[in-house]
Amino acid sequence: MVETEVKTADLCDEHASELEVCYLDLKSYGGKKGFFGPISTVKVFEDNVLVKEALQTIPEGSVLVVDGGGSKRCALLGDRLGDIAQQRKLAGVIINGCVRDTAELAKQKVGILALGSNPLKSIKKGQGERDITLQFGEVRWQPGHYVYADEDGVVLSAKPLHK
Repeated sequence: MVETEVKTADLCDEHASELEVCYLDLKSYGGKKGFFGPISTVKVFEDNVLVKEALQTIPEGSVLVVDGGGSKRCALLGDRLGDIAQQRKLAGVIINGCVRDTAELAKQKVGILALGSNPLKSIKKGQGERDITLQFGEVRWQPGHYVYADEDGVVLSAKPLHK
């Protein structure tokens, strides 16, 4: 897969009427600061079993969007799950929740955005939903739509906008 740099500012300049801008204050934890791809979704609360399952099964180049309900009480992704994302050549992971093992995540060649970090691991009950439309950050995260992320922010589009 050839990596192409896509700037969110340029996308906004060229396609503003086709984009949704995420208004959540996400921090970058992965080794890739800019990434894009088709959206796959998971909705969980302080339980990362479905996060791991999704990372192991979604297509290469995808971005896993995890709605953790905004909880900062535990991490939904750490170095082991980050390694799965990297090995499977996923573009990135966006989490409405926390990560851990941040020093290791920073070395992995995958984009990772989250609200913050917490060293506590999540529970393992396997509860939640996959492949549903999520709503957070004032945008709708629809499976199959596209997300573009870089240091300037996160934007969503119903169709691919890169060449």
